[in-house]
Amino acid sequence: MSTTLAPASPLRIGPITLDAPVVLAPMAGITNTAFRRLCREYGAGLYVSEMITTRALVERNATTLRLIRHHESETPRSIQLYGVDPATVESAVRILVDEDHADHIDLNFGCPVPKVTRKGGGAALPWKLGLFREIVTRAARAAGDIPLTVKMRKGIDPDHLTYLDAGRIAEDAGVAAVALHARTASQFYSGTADWEAIARLKEAVTSVPVLGNGDIWSAEDATRMMAETGCDGVVVGRGCLGRPWLFGDLARALGGPDAAPGEPVDADLAFVARAFRRHAELLVEFFEDEGRGCRDIRKHVAWYFKGYPVGGDTRAKLATVSSLEEIDELVQTLDLTAPYPGAAAEGQRGRAGTPKRPALPEGWLDSRDLGADASSALADAELDHSGG
Repeated sequence: MSTTLAPASPLRIGPITLDAPVVLAPMAGITNTAFRRLCREYGAGLYVSEMITTRALVERNATTLRLIRHHESETPRSIQLYGVDPATVESAVRILVDEDHADHIDLNFGCPVPKVTRKGGGAALPWKLGLFREIVTRAARAAGDIPLTVKMRKGIDPDHLTYLDAGRIAEDAGVAAVALHARTASQFYSGTADWEAIARLKEAVTSVPVLGNGDIWSAEDATRMMAETGCDGVVVGRGCLGRPWLFGDLARALGGPDAAPGEPVDADLAFVARAFRRHAELLVEFFEDEGRGCRDIRKHVAWYFKGYPVGGDTRAKLATVSSLEEIDELVQTLDLTAPYPGAAAEGQRGRAGTPKRPALPEGWLDSRDLGADASSALADAELDHSGG
């Protein structure tokens, strides 16, 4: 399941040095405090919050203020922001810095969701070079000594790539690192990530670390990406769904001797069931509500038990649990001696979607300058969607 490989060099993001060059990608509804704590228990790296909308933060939305809180065990504290208005992004960064909410801030320019790109946000925004430059420059200045990074996609589609220009602009603006999800917005999560684009970005951006994202399902994938592209670290999203212990594999493969002590995981069904139960327990603590925490764990059932001999009836019951006691009772009905199933439990996790023509504001691609029509389209772009 995992292989111990030659360790990579430590990853430094501004003043932060990571034991392993590994970053948990923000995923809406997934990378809350509970999941971040669970991943951290297995491995090492930087564990980023769910994507936080800058407008909601500036307006002091109660749910948003809850999402930016970290457990006392979380160090360093990492928050990802999404925004389209330079002044609002700057204000949100100042809140995080002045009120001591974060040790690292990331800006998301990778969201491919049509409701976001249709308004010019997410992966569509770097097409407007001046707007992108102003957002990143003002955010980096507001961050001060707190390292600010940028995560982006290759571009809108194969004919409208933005990542090389955006990478150079971000570097010049003073960011501490850039991360590339090596797909376009039009790909969504489908097809194969273009790791060669990560290598090209690494050649273009030379003074700060370049991180690669896309199709990392195992420690071997991460090591191969770093070897093939020369990137300085990896960003892992869907690959850890239902497998928070992947961060232990990654730390053993890429980190130093203290990154993840112990032997590689033997993920028999008993181990997976314990991880699932621990995740549910942490969700209950996070929500301060057993019913809500158990409702949230339901969406993780298929990911945790992928490939394992868990019957359809039991899976259905696990996907409707309402208490920790109910989880314990259902786990006891499983054959906990069942071994790790190999290939059946590996590979892609989560929905890939299908390639589609990106939804964009009318005339968005006519110019790389931000005109009056484009400015008005951005007004409604700050919605709560996954970070891409």
